[in-house]
Amino acid sequence: MTRSDSEAIRFIQGDAEAQGPEGRCEVGPSGRTDTELLDAYSRAVTAVAEAVGPAVVSVHVGRETPDGNGVEPIGAGSGVLLTPDGYVLTNHHVVREKNRVWLTLMDGTQLGAVSVGSDPPNDLAVVRADGSGFPYASLGDSSTLKAGQLVIAIGNPLGFQSSVSTGVVSATGRGMRSLDHRLIENVIQHTAPLNPGNSGGPLVDSRGRVVGINTAIIPAAQGIGFAVPSNTARHVVSQILSHGRVRRGYLGFSGRQRRLARRLVRFLDLARESGVEVMTLDPDGPAGRAGIVPGDIVLEMNGTPVESVDDLHRLLSEVAVREIARITLLRGAERQVVEVPVAESASRAG
Repeated sequence: MTRSDSEAIRFIQGDAEAQGPEGRCEVGPSGRTDTELLDAYSRAVTAVAEAVGPAVVSVHVGRETPDGNGVEPIGAGSGVLLTPDGYVLTNHHVVREKNRVWLTLMDGTQLGAVSVGSDPPNDLAVVRADGSGFPYASLGDSSTLKAGQLVIAIGNPLGFQSSVSTGVVSATGRGMRSLDHRLIENVIQHTAPLNPGNSGGPLVDSRGRVVGINTAIIPAAQGIGFAVPSNTARHVVSQILSHGRVRRGYLGFSGRQRRLARRLVRFLDLARESGVEVMTLDPDGPAGRAGIVPGDIVLEMNGTPVESVDDLHRLLSEVAVREIARITLLRGAERQVVEVPVAESASRAG
């Protein structure tokens, strides 16, 4: 990790000394969130658009032509600058499997960019623009969002650069499948209109803080958009800048949800009526070396009940690599506890 990466992490994690006042796009508290009058609402949205808009970029992706003499454009989306030295957060699905990325700033300036890292399970990616001294936005605390709260989406839908749309938070804590079928948790559902090209752009609160990264819509619906929460983004970006990837725990087996017989649940006084049955196992993986075998049903991990593969993924994301995980499992009609040293895998699911 370079010194520049370390400084970027300090910016993203909210180190006030590292950030300083220069360049940051955030609306001050004075009179900005007064919604008693419609004019005040309009002023709040305008202030956010003026403050955060310069930090929003168009992300263009393409591949080299077969003759090697040009680049064929094949897609575009949005992104948001998080640091003055050019780190941009966008969606993984915007930049995946593309060998060329370039950015367009609000003033029309085009810049080259390189991929820094990507996290398909959360549909997030980081690229870095060539240059420095950029305007940038701050990540807010998505855990404080409430249904009905004003949010503003800024992006480049259908190629219309720096478009602004408004809505409210419809709900928090939604679940949504990423491209690799993992569950993205605590997704924000909102009503700010989104269209193709908004992907990767920021969802902003009335103070100009980025509270989400817009990632998906339901095409047949009206007023239903989804954003990956900023707290998830903060963790992902810090991991990418520190390690080049998001480090996740790996146990070395695949499984499926298995409903347990009620008599067995009562007899063993189990907390849940479902567990995760081990289907296939890497014999040289952590679970295989610890003695887990196909057919075992995982009931708990570190004392927390496991009912589904999603539960297992979530708990693994909270365990440090090389930490010992205490797995409570059911083998036949006998409950056992197995200690498994968690390994690291950037790509495997379980």
